[in-house]
Amino acid sequence: MLGRYSLVFVSALCFLSTHSLAQDAKVTLEWVKPSLSSIPSARYGAGIAYDLATSSTVLLGGSNTDGNTYLNDTWVWKNGWVQQSPANSPSPRTTNMAYDATTGTFMLFGGYNGSEALGDTWTWDGVTWTQQFPPLSPSPRTNNGMTFDAATGTILLFGGAGNGLGDGDVFNDTWEWNGKTKTWVHLFPASSPSPRRTTIAYDRATGNVVLFGGDTEQYGCCDTFYGDTWTWNGVTWTEQFPSSAPTARTLNSLNYYSTGTSILFGGYNNWPNGLGDTWTWNGTTWTELQTTFSPSPRWDQSVVFDPNRKGLVLFGGVVTGSSTVDDTWLLILHR
Repeated sequence: MLGRYSLVFVSALCFLSTHSLAQDAKVTLEWVKPSLSSIPSARYGAGIAYDLATSSTVLLGGSNTDGNTYLNDTWVWKNGWVQQSPANSPSPRTTNMAYDATTGTFMLFGGYNGSEALGDTWTWDGVTWTQQFPPLSPSPRTNNGMTFDAATGTILLFGGAGNGLGDGDVFNDTWEWNGKTKTWVHLFPASSPSPRRTTIAYDRATGNVVLFGGDTEQYGCCDTFYGDTWTWNGVTWTEQFPSSAPTARTLNSLNYYSTGTSILFGGYNNWPNGLGDTWTWNGTTWTELQTTFSPSPRWDQSVVFDPNRKGLVLFGGVVTGSSTVDDTWLLILHR
């Protein structure tokens, strides 16, 4: 009988391997830094997602450290970065986006442009950006969690920070984007994580969305950082109580990996000092991953899983000392 979990295996994410590191002790995950001839400028908060239709990673926008320069350039990664020239683009911003495997397009929502949070919705078809005008939308926000839920065929959005940036203006509402009807639906689960900025990822191994940590986005003395783990089953959020977990943090990356685990990297809990640890989530607990090399500690980097390289692609972010960087790293399997 087809159910929530069986849909995972017929989704467009079927390219992912179910190989487990535990099944092959000779397989390890390692960070490597490729030598590249063309790269986007240094930035943090750029939207990034993998495009199944064109077998490439797309990156849009972001900002430099001083917060005075916001970008809206579009770049594509295929074993290297190539800048695109779409006919239309969203306005300059930091932002978040996700690939919609149901329609073969990207969806970008909101962000921040240096003066206010944004609440517009855009789609990318592999050639250009098109603004959508759904009858109902989440309120303007940035640093919300967003991921494609293969079990429901929709994009899930949770939380984020509103126009009171730096004043704890944060949300804990849950929304779904239906790419076929181009509409947002406001969901009302029985339980939810507390209001926060956060990151989420679809866990193909369990058929659930996983959320880790976040913060109340109050700069300075009073920011509250979270180290809790929650999962979404399509109906409600449920807090998990793993035997081990990363330290509380915000603006880390979180992505599903082909090894049947989700990968968390970096973030911060003592601004502006970034974190540089890597953790895996196996659906039950967190395990810190020890690697020979690693990106420097950072936060608000852009990270996505690239099935062509069978690894994560990481770009930019803010490193300790509050400087943006333009480096690219890959987390790939070594045998």
